[in-house]
Amino acid sequence: MAGLDAIVVGQVARDLVLLVDEVPGPSATAPVRCRREQLGGKGANQAVGLAQLGARVGLLGVVGEDEVGDRLLGRARSDGIDVAPVVRRADTPSALIVDLVDARAQWRYLEDIPEATLLTEADVTGAEEALRAARAVLVQLQQPLPAALAAARCARTADRLVVLDGAPADPAGAADLLGLADVLRTDAQEAGLIVGDAPKDATAGLRAGRELLARGPGLVAVEVAGEGNAFVWPDGELFVPLAETPMVDSTGAGDAFVAALTAGLLRGEPYERAARYAVAAAGVIVGNPGGRPALTPAAIEAQLSRLPGR
Repeated sequence: MAGLDAIVVGQVARDLVLLVDEVPGPSATAPVRCRREQLGGKGANQAVGLAQLGARVGLLGVVGEDEVGDRLLGRARSDGIDVAPVVRRADTPSALIVDLVDARAQWRYLEDIPEATLLTEADVTGAEEALRAARAVLVQLQQPLPAALAAARCARTADRLVVLDGAPADPAGAADLLGLADVLRTDAQEAGLIVGDAPKDATAGLRAGRELLARGPGLVAVEVAGEGNAFVWPDGELFVPLAETPMVDSTGAGDAFVAALTAGLLRGEPYERAARYAVAAAGVIVGNPGGRPALTPAAIEAQLSRLPGR
């Protein structure tokens, strides 16, 4: 585990992706046009993305002591992810997410995420050595607040790059978490949970970014749904519009964004360059069903060429 560039603290799940022309109504059926079963969950998706971008990455999450858990860990290992920190929980099934996507790229999630597949503070404490050894720690805020806080505090104490993804379910924990962060990424809805309103345009996105920056992080990235992403840091700001990209499924775009942004920062890239790289990586994902990344250099370069203002 020594020498990891990053460790991702977040969800690990079996991801079942089903593409249909139309979602059937009550007492009706519909044929499935495409079916994929893969390693999923936000934590695993981010770890896969980082590995594809050349980072040495580990994963801290929870799977059951079941056959599904065995397969998920095997897939993660084959993706180049260090799964030594992953917790195997007895007497619980591994999490399952069903991503049902129609021909208009509208998704519906069915989730079976047992409480026991969420990280506890004790799980994080048990992985402190791994967290302190990585250059960056990515914390997915869909995890319970005590676990997220423990991971962020551990990384901050070790002077590691702390990347937060999302908004805490408990607003009371937001102040503590944001005070520990180097980087905060939120989608539009998550930003609204913290600042009061989801941004609807570039001006509102940058305004939300400035408000979040004042709460502690050194770099904030805020999604403006359907428009682009606002980036704010102490001496600059930038809005990167979305490129024209055929949409199949938006699942996993935020995870690719976080992975690419972190990879860029670990390489020491200027914020402007890392920002465009992250938006390009998210654009790669939306053309494919499911959240599993496929972040090849050629695919990212093609997206970068489509971004306005290159």
